[in-house]
Amino acid sequence: MEKIWELKGENIDSSEVDYLCNRFKIEKTIAKLLWQRGLRNEEEVLKFFNPSLQDLHDPFMLKDMDEAVGLLVNTMAKGEKIMLFGDYDVDGTTAVATMFLGIKELHQDLIYYIPDRYTEGYGLSIQGIDFAKSQNCTLIITLDCGVKAVDKIAYARNLGLNVIVCDHHEPGEELPNALVLDPKRKDCNYPFKELSGCGVGFKLLQALYKKKGLPDNHLFDLLDFLAISIGADIVSVTGENRILAFHGLKKLNTNPRLFVSKIAELSSRKLPFTLTDVVFILAPRINAAGRIRSGMHAVNMMLSNDSQEINTLTEAINNDNKIRREFDEQITNEALDQIDADIEFKGKKSTIVYNPKWHKGVVGIVASRLIETHYRPTIVLTKSNNLITGSARSINHFNLYEALEACKDMLEQFGGHEHAAGLTLKEENLPEFCKRFERFVQENLTDSNMIPEQTIDMEIDLADIYCHQPTTKIPRLKKAIDAFEPFGPGNMKPVFRTQNLYTIDSRVLKEKHLKLKVRQPQSNFTFDAIGFGFSSKELEVANGLLFEMAYTVEINEFNGQTNVQLNIKDLRAMC
Repeated sequence: MEKIWELKGENIDSSEVDYLCNRFKIEKTIAKLLWQRGLRNEEEVLKFFNPSLQDLHDPFMLKDMDEAVGLLVNTMAKGEKIMLFGDYDVDGTTAVATMFLGIKELHQDLIYYIPDRYTEGYGLSIQGIDFAKSQNCTLIITLDCGVKAVDKIAYARNLGLNVIVCDHHEPGEELPNALVLDPKRKDCNYPFKELSGCGVGFKLLQALYKKKGLPDNHLFDLLDFLAISIGADIVSVTGENRILAFHGLKKLNTNPRLFVSKIAELSSRKLPFTLTDVVFILAPRINAAGRIRSGMHAVNMMLSNDSQEINTLTEAINNDNKIRREFDEQITNEALDQIDADIEFKGKKSTIVYNPKWHKGVVGIVASRLIETHYRPTIVLTKSNNLITGSARSINHFNLYEALEACKDMLEQFGGHEHAAGLTLKEENLPEFCKRFERFVQENLTDSNMIPEQTIDMEIDLADIYCHQPTTKIPRLKKAIDAFEPFGPGNMKPVFRTQNLYTIDSRVLKEKHLKLKVRQPQSNFTFDAIGFGFSSKELEVANGLLFEMAYTVEINEFNGQTNVQLNIKDLRAMC
């Protein structure tokens, strides 16, 4: 798929860049990267490279926090039972694990509940509420869900249950009759809006410990769960999330929980993990439990200290992930066939595919896969409990939540974010919903925004990777970039562009990947480069043709050898 290359920072303030170079004794390339991230003075740079837990915001700045902590403390003081209700994805299950360990230190009468994806669906469920009542609970704390559960929470209140909502999704027009902790509330002045669901739960724990005059040390031992949730839920890795992810990864790598070590072993990977490793190694396996069986297995795994139980649970979850991959591949292929058979597809700006037999647990992944081939807002639907249900994924410059909001009279329920959402509707409403959704996309998405963008931080020569000093094993540029970790939305790994490249060797691996050795004229620097899924580009770089490449700088360790490798994001022939 062809991309538009967008070069950042063409209007960089050279005087501010020079200041950063002189103050921190760094190369101009690194100073420009800092400037592009809005880090333009000494204080901002020092805070970025030295994230401090002391800079976390006061949790009582969240709307309803005073009342929520008061209710929680009162419930504990009376010796009443509390139930934690979490979503079945990574954010929800890590939130439950975090809250359970944080509260268990202070209050023993505590249980947790994860809904079944297939019989209960997303969010607070009647079955879960009834279970809380049957267990004589007086308080439910929802985690990563609940902000739109107006009717369900009304049902819980009628049963005499109190409810605290810890959520980070967009609220609806009406808030539920509960104490609602959600930084996205319009009447909430909390300064950081991009907390994960687990992050909101952590703020409640922070407030609880502060209210009781307890030290934060135990809470900071839980930050590895925060790092996992931040990575898995693809939330911004700026501000407070950078602090939480930075220290969470430190905890995860220096004192890993048994389940982390076992998953690393099963995936043939070694610690330390980066946030990217969390996204591609830990998150899919934790998610697989809720996709294939039950999210309860994931929480049980995260809370267990029994090595035998951990082995059993992680191996089962690893197998769930293998099954998930099979469903993913099969349904993606079937969805692509459905698109190919749609003679009207080329005139549309959205993708909506439906098959009542598709596995509900993987439709969100399939939606993301389809966007890789057909770049447009995408909804993948299946059937569950006599309703059509599914997941939606968006592209840049299109607010998916607003699109679903415009069609809400067609939906039984929906929720999510600008880029990802879930929805449920009656089968008889499907044709009209498809028309309405497509019409909204046509009216709000320009043709130019339907071409994917490749963002490029800056243009460099290959020699700049070593800062013109080829004697070091690990290039100075790579060492400097590593200090920018953890990477994620708002702080993506730098992508560089180099022109006038040619290959001195090229080959295709496994019929789909492109492996190159590249250099520039009048340069002694040669680098290995790998382009996953780029085999179709082989002719564009053959026979000494000059080309340009967008890439990240990586280190490849193989057979005991450590080498620099450029990870190709895109390449194109030069005219």
